[in-house]
Amino acid sequence: MARWKALPDDLDPQIGEFTGQLRRLVDQGGLSVAALADRTGYSKTSWERYLNGRLLAPRGAIAALAEVTGTSPVHLTTMWELAERAWIRAEMRQDRTMEQIRIAQARAEPGDFGGARAEAEAAGVTRSVPAGTATDAAPEVDARRSSAIAESHEGKRRLLLFVAGAAAVLVVIGTVFLLTGRNGGAGAARAANAPSPSATRAADPPPGVKCAGVGCAGKDAEAMGCSGDGLVTTARTATVGAATLEVRYSRTCGAAWGRITGAAQGDQVRITAGRAAQRGAITAAGDTIAYTPMVAVTGAGEAEACVTLAAGRTGCTE
Repeated sequence: MARWKALPDDLDPQIGEFTGQLRRLVDQGGLSVAALADRTGYSKTSWERYLNGRLLAPRGAIAALAEVTGTSPVHLTTMWELAERAWIRAEMRQDRTMEQIRIAQARAEPGDFGGARAEAEAAGVTRSVPAGTATDAAPEVDARRSSAIAESHEGKRRLLLFVAGAAAVLVVIGTVFLLTGRNGGAGAARAANAPSPSATRAADPPPGVKCAGVGCAGKDAEAMGCSGDGLVTTARTATVGAATLEVRYSRTCGAAWGRITGAAQGDQVRITAGRAAQRGAITAAGDTIAYTPMVAVTGAGEAEACVTLAAGRTGCTE
């Protein structure tokens, strides 16, 4: 029985090649997934996802794998960078596909006001009584015409209701515009200071996601379900000494957090987004990973992570 499961058929070839290289290194090192987790500081569940192509391994995990297997990290890091670009492209394609589906659904939902009218008129106008037809056919034709006229009137009624509704919406918009225009600078200031919808809430979050935007601030990403499969990416990264520093970003949660891997006791990590800041540190001997709580963001580029090593060296993401 093969040790590894077959990779998904729709997996990008670049990601598939990278995942295959990870598997070969693990096999050559004679490591079980449990032993790999124990020696790298990344959980067994995470490595199972990395090695089955379900989640792209972070750069810190790759550095740890290279160290454990005695492999030069240069080539492996290059492969990881190519795989990360492919992963981002796949996420963008998925986002575009979901957007197209939502647009198609939105267009299919409204009623077709002109369709019923056109069908009714066609049914009445094209049906005439041919010469020489028995007079008892006339009532049937008249009944059909009456039905078509009624349907036409119903179509007109729906159209008028639609136009009236649209006019009401325009009146409401105009009223709001006038009211906000009178407030001038005060209204603009409130709008500028108000958090955007994407930063305060997420519509229909996936199962397991427990917060969004400002609701995630100060909370643990894993506990809130923001670090699940396909929900998180590495927005920025930097290497400081032996530690790898990352800005982790969840578009679904509208939040970011800092992470250090390959670190040592006493190393500290900090995440900032505007005036918001959160800190984390490695406090126990033997630990190599630390996270910060989350900060609310509207985009991956808003957050910056910095690390302060116990040895005194500091650095931040680019």
